[in-house]
Amino acid sequence: MANKKKVALACSECGSRNYTITENPNRTERLEVQKFCKYCGKHTLHRETK
Repeated sequence: MANKKKVALACSECGSRNYTITENPNRTERLEVQKFCKYCGKHTLHRETK
């Protein structure tokens, strides 16, 4: 089985990369999820980055 690439989820407010996920080759657009940012101290929108 091929190695799966990991991508990071970055906070849209402070830019810190708090979460990592495995890349899904079937998904064409970038993932956007509401997650808790420990640096901002609140739930913010996190976007997929490379």
